[in-house]
Amino acid sequence: MIKKLSTAHIDSVMAIWLNANIRAHHFIAESYWHRHFDMVKEMLPAAKVYVYEESGAICGFVGLVEDSIEGIFVDSPYQSKGIGRALLDYVKQNRNGLSLHVYEKNARAAAFYLREGFVVTEKQIDENTGERELVMHWTRR
Repeated sequence: MIKKLSTAHIDSVMAIWLNANIRAHHFIAESYWHRHFDMVKEMLPAAKVYVYEESGAICGFVGLVEDSIEGIFVDSPYQSKGIGRALLDYVKQNRNGLSLHVYEKNARAAAFYLREGFVVTEKQIDENTGERELVMHWTRR
């Protein structure tokens, strides 16, 4: 079931955020994610966040700021089970377009977004990490 984030889920969501970032971004120092943890936790309520819950457990979530996907994160035991796609399909429902940034070295995520209809419109350097990122867009057809 996909539903809006409640304050009761924030700690679960943040644990998924931290672990998923560390796992997916081996090319960025783990300390980077720990340093940004509190800032992201404070910003979370300002975004539209939808969680995927199964049997009372938060398995993953998607965060949006307007029509920009700030991230789709799925807890490790639940990856490759369609949860990321379900979250993406959920946010596509009432939108004509979406955008996102993904690190080029995060090949798995980039491939996922390409399979789901996103196209790369730009490549740039993330000022915070110095890593190349892809700017991707999806438009309803």
